[in-house]
This record gives sequence, structure tokens and C-alpha cells, in this order.
Amino acid sequence: MSKHLERDLDDLQKNIMGLASLVEQAFSLSIIALRDRNPDIARDVIQGDVQIDMEENQINEDCLKILALHQPVAGDLRRCTAAMMIITDLERMGDLAEEISERAIQLCTPPFFPIPEGLQRMADMTTIMVRQSLDAFVNLDVKQALMVVRMDDEVDRYNNQIIQEIIKLMTESSLNIQHGLSMFSAVRHIERIADHATNIAEDVIYLVEGEIVRHRV
Repeated sequence: MSKHLERDLDDLQKNIMGLASLVEQAFSLSIIALRDRNPDIARDVIQGDVQIDMEENQINEDCLKILALHQPVAGDLRRCTAAMMIITDLERMGDLAEEISERAIQLCTPPFFPIPEGLQRMADMTTIMVRQSLDAFVNLDVKQALMVVRMDDEVDRYNNQIIQEIIKLMTESSLNIQHGLSMFSAVRHIERIADHATNIAEDVIYLVEGEIVRHRV
């Protein structure tokens, strides 16, 4: 690997982690907005998504420049390919955090819908998945990536339990239907963020082992 290529790949990784930090913050704030019924925090997340989109576009351009200028092969080529897949997942996580915040604003008006039991635990586990998938990327750690993939099943279990709780509340009173649908949507968005963390973990496996495992692990 040439020194120029090594430098550009190192810069690429740093920029990806910078984007990841923005996404993690957006998700964390979206959960706070949802849990605390705080429309101001929710609006901050929505406004901040523009920056996430701009960062994703810039990193994608950087990847294309590396491919054009250096024409990497083998492992270096996989690093670029994996990077492009990872930033797509990160950008989508940012979009989902924005959508959670939009649901949070809807839930700020009465009649107030109860915060489902287990929602915070589901969000916390999703945050762990996101962080560990990115740690696996930085450290090229297949073992850690596989742990993230397995954690997705537990998030799915939380999702199913919470959805059943929401449905029960909606059937008990017609006043709960509108806000129940908003909460249902927010919970599904959290579950989708966990799915994107799983995608990143699977990209790490591809990066290290050269095998595409999305949808097969």
C-alpha cells in the first residue's frame, strides 16, 4: 500500500467515526425527546439531520476519489467498499432518529400516551449495538461483530413485547389510538436502527474475511 493510499484510508476512517458520533448523538437525543416529551430536543435532532446528510455525501465522495486515484485491490478495495456501505447505514440511522423525533413531537400533546415498559432498555441495547459495531469496524474484530449480530435477536424480542403492550393500550381506549400509532412507529424505528447496526457488523465480517454475509449470519 502506498503512503498516499494509507493516509487517505486513515482519514476516511476518522471521518466515518465523526459521522458515527453525530448519529449516536442524534439517536440518544431522539430517545430523550420521546421519553421526556420534549419537543425542543426533538426539533434539534430534526434540524441536525442536515449535517449528517452533508457528512455522508462528503465521505461518499472521498470513497469515490480513493477508488479513482488509487485503484485499490484486495483488502484495500474491501475497505472502501465496506466504508460506502457503512456510511449508508449511518445516514439511514440519522434519518430514523429524525423520524423518532417527529413522533416524539406528536406525542407531546394530550392525551399523553404511557411510555412503554422496556422502551429505554431496548434503546440502550440498540445504542450498545451501534457502538460495538463501530468498535468492531475500527479494530477489525470479527468476534465483536458476531456479538452484535446475535444481540439483534434480543432487540427484536423487546420490540415484539412493546408492540403488544401498545396494542393492548390502544384496544382499551379509543383515545389511545392516534398516539398509540405514533409510539408504534417510534418503536419500529428503534428496531430498524438496531438492524442497521447489524448491517455494519456484517460489513466488518466482509471487510476482514472477504465474504458477504448480509442476511445470512
